[in-house]
Amino acid sequence: MKILVTGGAGFIGSHVADAYVAAGHQVSVLDSLVTGRRENVNSKATLHVHDIQSPEAAALVARERFDLINHHAAQASVPVSVKDPLLDARVNILGLLNLLQAAASSGVKKVVFAQSGGTVYGPTDRLPAEETLPFDAASPYGVSKVASELYLRVYAREHGMKFTALRYANVYGPRQDPHGESGVVAIFSERMLAGGKVVVFGDGEYLRDYVYVGDVVRANVLALEKGDNEGINIGTGKRTSTNELFRTIKALTGYAGPETHGPERAGDLRDSCLAVGKAARVLGWEPRVGIEEGLRQTVEWFRSRSAL
Repeated sequence: MKILVTGGAGFIGSHVADAYVAAGHQVSVLDSLVTGRRENVNSKATLHVHDIQSPEAAALVARERFDLINHHAAQASVPVSVKDPLLDARVNILGLLNLLQAAASSGVKKVVFAQSGGTVYGPTDRLPAEETLPFDAASPYGVSKVASELYLRVYAREHGMKFTALRYANVYGPRQDPHGESGVVAIFSERMLAGGKVVVFGDGEYLRDYVYVGDVVRANVLALEKGDNEGINIGTGKRTSTNELFRTIKALTGYAGPETHGPERAGDLRDSCLAVGKAARVLGWEPRVGIEEGLRQTVEWFRSRSAL
């Protein structure tokens, strides 16, 4: 299969591209390298450095006639979306549409879309959240992700181009960027290993469903052949507080600093967790890596990086 992975130099996208290459597919990566890293790109994949909003990105899709697009390129920070909703909409909505227009006219058969689980459902007492919940996004980022999935549904109806929207919980693991405004596991891991100051937002009792990147990659591989025209949660169904993360990573790193709390962040949900029964039924997928093992592997990766 001829596949384009957008955001394939980033955290999740690079792992997905690796798996597609390992499965024998012909893989191209589209990444602006604004947040992605060239060293993340698989040596057997072809890298194209363009912004997804650009005419060059659309021309690439039109010219190469890919069988499938795996779309991970995004503005992925809730706080950034609150500060600059226009930027968020340009990247996440118009960037996707730029590619979809070219895909519809060039024979792309399917799009696998990196959707957000918690933010599209918004605040709800019905947890773990099932896919039957209505969309109720509470941040510009969530709104842009809702709009993206709705556009995919329109293109499926109008052009016969299938999609699978994988609604992620909070993904963590090796290669996650510790220097942005999201990715608490990466931020804690790097700062604790360096002996720096670590700040927990609010009271630290925000609850999240943390899913390991290796499990997420398996879902992206299964979605090549399954889950057509479906939105599917990819999480664990279990909740972990920020304070619990702090204590676990502190033990793994040997960090000696205090637990410092700062102000709450605008746009953050208090509690988020995803039901994953549909993923088992439709994809044959379930999470395999528990939070303790996943954090251990992630800390070891950051430790190996700090030793370089």
